[in-house]
Amino acid sequence: MTLDVIVIGAGGTVGAAVAGALEAHGHRVVRASRRGPARVDLTEPATVDALLAAHGPVDAVVCCAASGGTAPVAGSTDAAFFSGLDGKLTGQVELVRRALPHLRDGGSITLTSGTIPDTLRDAALGRLINAGIEAFVPAAARELPRGVRLNTVSPGWIRETLISLDMDPAPGTPLDEVAVCYLEAVEGSARGRVFTLD
Repeated sequence: MTLDVIVIGAGGTVGAAVAGALEAHGHRVVRASRRGPARVDLTEPATVDALLAAHGPVDAVVCCAASGGTAPVAGSTDAAFFSGLDGKLTGQVELVRRALPHLRDGGSITLTSGTIPDTLRDAALGRLINAGIEAFVPAAARELPRGVRLNTVSPGWIRETLISLDMDPAPGTPLDEVAVCYLEAVEGSARGRVFTLD
C-alpha cells in the first residue's frame, strides 16, 4: 500500500535517509526542511500549519528535525539553555497537535528523541528534552482519535556522523538500520512505542 508521508527534517542526515527509505518502499514523500520548496521550522508554528495545509491530507508525518543541544545548567543564559525546548520538545509536541486534522484515519506520527551519554559535558538539557518526548509519546498515544498512532525513534549515535566527526564509529548505529526503525513506525502497527537504537 502506497502512503503519503511528510518527512520534516529531510535535509539532515537522518531525515534524508528516512525519506529515501520510504521512497524505496514505494511511498510518496514530501521532503520538508528549513530550506527548500517545502519549508518548515518547528520553532515557527505558522510554517508547520502552512506545510500541513499545502500537502494534507496525508497518511503519516515523520519528524527528524531539531536538535536538543547542550548547555551548562549554571552559567548559561535563559535563551541558550532553553533554546532546545522550543524546537525539539515543544515543537514536536505542537507538531502532533497540529498534524492531527491533516492525517487520514489510521495514520501515524513519528517523532525523534535520542540518547545522550551520562558522561557528555553539559548534557542535562538534551537529556531533559529526550526524556520529555519519551514520556509524552506513550501517554499521548492513548489519547489520539481515529486510530492515529504516535511513536518516537531514539537513534543514539549514528555511525556515519561519528565518521564525519573523525570519531570512533564502533559505538554508532549504521544509518540504514536507523531508517528501518522509522519505516517500522510508519508501516507497522506500533502505538506509543519508543524505538531505541544505541
